[in-house]
Amino acid sequence: MRLVISAFTSAVTAILVLVAPVGANPAFTIDDILSSSFPSALVGNPRGKLVWPQATRGAHNLWFAEAPSFQGRQITHYTEDDGQELSELCLSEDGAVVAFTRGEGTNAHGEYPNPRHLVAGVEQTVFIVKTTGGDPKEVGKGHDPALSPDGKTVAFVTAGQVWSAPVDGSKKPEQLIHARGNAEGLTWSPDGKFLAFTSGRVQHSFVAVYTPGDKALRYLDASVDNDGSATWSPDSTKVAFIRVPTSQEAFDFGPRRANDAPWSIRVADVASGKGREIWHAQPGKGSEFRELGSDNQLFWAAGDRVVFPWERSGYLHLYSVAASVAGSELAAVELTPGQFEVEHVALSPDRRILAYSSNQDDIDRRHLWRVSVAGGAARRLTNSLDLEWSPAFTGNDVAFLRSDSKQPARASIMTQSGVHDLDAHWLPADFPAPSSLVEPQQVIFPAADGLAIHGQLFLPQGGGAKRPAVIFLHGGSRRQMLLGWHYMFYYNQAYGFNQYLASKGYVVLSINYRSGIGYGLDFREAVNYGATGASEFDDVLGAGLYLRSRPDVIGDKIGLWGGSYGGYLTALGLARASDLFAAGVDLHGVHEWNDEIQNFVPAYDPQKRQDLARVAFQSSPMAFVDTWKSPVLLIHGDDDRNVNFRQTLMLVEALRKRNVEFEEIVFPDEIHDLLLHEDWLTAYHAADDFLGRHLQH
Repeated sequence: MRLVISAFTSAVTAILVLVAPVGANPAFTIDDILSSSFPSALVGNPRGKLVWPQATRGAHNLWFAEAPSFQGRQITHYTEDDGQELSELCLSEDGAVVAFTRGEGTNAHGEYPNPRHLVAGVEQTVFIVKTTGGDPKEVGKGHDPALSPDGKTVAFVTAGQVWSAPVDGSKKPEQLIHARGNAEGLTWSPDGKFLAFTSGRVQHSFVAVYTPGDKALRYLDASVDNDGSATWSPDSTKVAFIRVPTSQEAFDFGPRRANDAPWSIRVADVASGKGREIWHAQPGKGSEFRELGSDNQLFWAAGDRVVFPWERSGYLHLYSVAASVAGSELAAVELTPGQFEVEHVALSPDRRILAYSSNQDDIDRRHLWRVSVAGGAARRLTNSLDLEWSPAFTGNDVAFLRSDSKQPARASIMTQSGVHDLDAHWLPADFPAPSSLVEPQQVIFPAADGLAIHGQLFLPQGGGAKRPAVIFLHGGSRRQMLLGWHYMFYYNQAYGFNQYLASKGYVVLSINYRSGIGYGLDFREAVNYGATGASEFDDVLGAGLYLRSRPDVIGDKIGLWGGSYGGYLTALGLARASDLFAAGVDLHGVHEWNDEIQNFVPAYDPQKRQDLARVAFQSSPMAFVDTWKSPVLLIHGDDDRNVNFRQTLMLVEALRKRNVEFEEIVFPDEIHDLLLHEDWLTAYHAADDFLGRHLQH
């Protein structure tokens, strides 16, 4: 430590203040903290087989494990950091092959993302690989593969149309259906005789069923509404699906507590196409559909019951209803009551048990629970401070992903012998030792308007001195940061960088501002949030005031950093409170809501909605650039499909006119969630340097 003498004009004697040195020989590097592999999307089958994708320093591969040993092994061998992610895994029922998608989809101009600038170009492609080994075999250009129950055929989507090919490669792919709309969500019937999918038609959608045997296509119970999330009955004769009423309302912000036409669940007969409603949401809370974090939203369970998510209580929970009884008068049975939220869900092979992740009894973590589809008390599957998510049944065992405060995500399984990791060597040798990392503390502080806000506080080791501070603002905004390594890759990276900043001597506060998830409907659909008033700014302001009040923080050295929605709040904080926030790092942030809304609601016309447009602008950083004084680092990829690159262009122009200090990093051909490991490192190294130059005392 060094002594700094701070003299006040009204004081007779000087005050000695201990200030911790920042940035001197951190225990590890950014490269070290981001060196671990990241697994996702476990897929299991009833025969004790498991497959999952795992990214290691930008190289994406598939891993496979099976009973009884469940020792994971790599079954693809891509080595390059080329941005070609593996997703949409489908494991055959015998566990012999995996179908998967390699690469991302196109933007509005029909362009595939190519951040490595490969001159030959890239495409999104469906592959098949044997779990016993061998090179993946290309099936065709497209995505959304679905293996037939006998494992002989793979259906997939190319340019919105349904295609298929034999798994053994004996024939070339052929287009099964020539139809209007864009197909998605392919799912075979259990007997393999039918293929269901959603046919998107811009402002409405149908559930369709194709019969390969007679090459017939039927739309089930067609309406003007949005139908989707098709799930088959065990006997392959019926399809349950969700119907969300159509709406011409373009503006996507505002309360979700009431709807004149609530969403419903319908069951259609495959042979006739006729459908009937088996349940609909009541008016008020839960009348707007709120999805789970899982791919599946409906589960046809034992006892001829359909399990679904509903927010009736103000928290997202699982309910079940009889599929055989028509009429909304039938009461749904709540399976997971309480003040917590369910996120990832899996149904057991015998359809009797649900495994799910939630923040029950531990609001800032995720744990796994199980409950019978018939109801009854839920039981927690694990008893630790680990975070657990993404359950997948494989036979009688449950696989899942887990992390904790000092160890990042890895694939694990719970068997009768206990819990063990599927990849015994998942942690690289250069990953920081646990002793060099800090355990974030839960803090609850008041927003500027008094609302209680949860955060995770990373305190540097050593303590006892005043330090600069940084506030991390997540994106989404439908996210929740946790007391450990996150289950989403983007926030896995962010958590690692926050640990690095703490190792450099910063006090780091990650906040769960209003409009995020985990704390119920009223918190998520907060009054005047986002483009309807930016009420989240009160949470950012409250976080800054909380840090400034701490005796271990240098009050004039508080910075902001965040991406996407977090970039928006970073920019808003710098624009509206430069006296409190000394500098910021804004990754692909929203800077003018009226322009951004058109990115995800093309029908939105600010000229026709001047009342909304005026409030949306006043909720934007661009409305406050005249009071923006603090320096900012702007980072953006110019192929961003979530936040238009134009958002950064307009902000740069405004800052230049006002001589506000800014720096920029532009990634040509990168998308929103940076595809290259190299680009994550570049962004974080630049952020580290920028914050160091502006916040170090």
